[in-house]
Amino acid sequence: MEEQVTTPLLTVTRHAHSSGTGVVKVEGELDQHTSPRLTEALEGVHLTAGTTLVVDLSGLMYCDSTGLTVLIGLHQRTEAAGAPLVLAGLENELLRIFRVTGLDRLFTLRTTVEEALTS
Repeated sequence: MEEQVTTPLLTVTRHAHSSGTGVVKVEGELDQHTSPRLTEALEGVHLTAGTTLVVDLSGLMYCDSTGLTVLIGLHQRTEAAGAPLVLAGLENELLRIFRVTGLDRLFTLRTTVEEALTS
């Protein structure tokens, strides 16, 4: 089952991979105006201990500190549930921000969703 939440600048698509892994694809701009939509979509994700959640950021064109805060909140939520979280597809600029802020040490990062699903 696929569910899509859309705003003019942000699209969030959730689906379950055949392995049972949840995949959330985020496309567009993630900022103070659009982050509530991502928060809403992520709150609807059922987290199960031991079941990985992959967030595909390959379509994310912009992310400000509000967006980073949403992702940190998701990390805290998945950690509390015992559900591994993997962020995939970070483009160079976003990856640089993660490295500068130290978030690359907090999150598990993979180059692609496929890599995240097999790791």
